Amino acid sequence: MGSVQHLNALTENTIMALRTVLGPGPFALHEPVFNGNESAYLEECINSTYVSSVGPFVDHFELDLEEYTGAKHAIATVNGTAALHVALLLAGVEPDDEVLIPSLSFVATANAVSYCGAVPHFIDCNESTLGLDATALREWLLAATEKISGFTTNRATGRRIRAIVPMHTFGHPCDIHEILVVAEEFNLALVEDAAESLGSWYQGKHAGTFGLLGALSFNGNKIITTGGGGAILTDNPELAQRAKYLTTTAKVTHRWSYMHDEIGFNYRLPNINAALGCAQLEQLPEFLASKRRLFHLYSDAFSGLDGARIFQEPVDRASNYWLQTLILTQEDALQRDAILEISNDSGVMTRPTWTLLHKLPPYLNSPRAPLPVSESLEMRIINLPSSAGLA
Repeated sequence: MGSVQHLNALTENTIMALRTVLGPGPFALHEPVFNGNESAYLEECINSTYVSSVGPFVDHFELDLEEYTGAKHAIATVNGTAALHVALLLAGVEPDDEVLIPSLSFVATANAVSYCGAVPHFIDCNESTLGLDATALREWLLAATEKISGFTTNRATGRRIRAIVPMHTFGHPCDIHEILVVAEEFNLALVEDAAESLGSWYQGKHAGTFGLLGALSFNGNKIITTGGGGAILTDNPELAQRAKYLTTTAKVTHRWSYMHDEIGFNYRLPNINAALGCAQLEQLPEFLASKRRLFHLYSDAFSGLDGARIFQEPVDRASNYWLQTLILTQEDALQRDAILEISNDSGVMTRPTWTLLHKLPPYLNSPRAPLPVSESLEMRIINLPSSAGLA
């Protein structure tokens, strides 16, 4: 009876804490904020008639991203999944390769691997970062792989493991330095899934700029939005040039001729979307400050709550706090669905984390390491309303 009373109290106190921070609803999980030059830039773009994949706002947006992130090259794409797909191709991923990715991630991470004709290979995460666990990764590779002709090969499948894709979960930078060490030890190309982490930093370096390439997303629910959109980040000029070429249908540059000398992709960001992005990027410091204030409000409201905690950025990192995250204790995991049901019924949109990728029908037979931390977190994570306008 005492246990039942505790679980009921946890649910009630969680709803009370949410109301303390948010007030009366309704509240979406994450809404964009348009308080800047969006209308002016969109009107300018429309008046210019350059609304498709060519125009000055695309160039402006790419330069702004380079300046902000410190990447030497930014190539704007139609969405983050397209950015990750091309980044993996540029990293050398080929059909029937395997690519190491976290099972705790959005489905786009696995889908981008599949678009290359490759196979996702799922790795566990670390509870202190929510991202790939470098120690578990290395132990698994030592146990499950061997070197053949200089490449790390999965003993069970015989396939080459070509790359690794760490993802900065909910905007919190993972242990990217430690993962880089493992990648070098096992001769793996490192491509960062930084879709959620614009404005996140690890020891003074922006997320998405540690690996050979990185991918950003500007979907409508991200910290800034271009409606839909993404970008490839890299310091390699040859890869940057090829990224722009592949995402522009592999068109050979010419004033009037239409020559495409290999299979490319229609992945370029339209100018009208880039206009929105330029205005949004101008407001990014304000969005980051607002999200950090919201984290402190949630942290204070939940500080005395027995059975749950607000996730805080790991040490030596500055998170963008894209999605505020409540983590239940192991003992109280069964209360997750009650909290989700009551909060959503009352107009406060909360959600669980994604279904783990290795449990999705397309990936049931994909190789995977033991995933105890990911499977535990899946049952204990609740994302809270996180719009920049809330604070």
